[in-house]
Amino acid sequence: MSVLDALQAALAEEHATLWTYGVLGARTSQTASPALYDAVTAAYRRHRSRRDQLRLMVRDAGGEPVAAAVAYEVDGALVRAPQVQRAAVGLESAGVETLLALVAQSSGEVREWALTEATWSAVWQLELGGTAETWPGAPELD
Repeated sequence: MSVLDALQAALAEEHATLWTYGVLGARTSQTASPALYDAVTAAYRRHRSRRDQLRLMVRDAGGEPVAAAVAYEVDGALVRAPQVQRAAVGLESAGVETLLALVAQSSGEVREWALTEATWSAVWQLELGGTAETWPGAPELD
């Protein structure tokens, strides 16, 4: 996999993650679950910034950024706070894996940025109520 391929894969993942966080935010009550609502909102903002940065990085690498899909499949059962919370943890876990693939394929500023973002997502899983992992993003090493 080339650096451009890894960037495109990360961008495609971010498109799906952003769309899903939008759904999760719509299914989270700011009144009933303010901490979860704030966490989902903060994650959405971080991922929007990440997506925008990835678009620039793809262009800098000589590629045309992959477009978002029209829609993404989301579990229809995500209606209660614990379900939303688990889904958000899953999004961050998937993001760590994708970003670590980019770390493995890149160097310099791209690698440093991807590692910073992977670390943020690994830590954010804890903010969302996930559990600490020995090797975040590499389940085969557990």
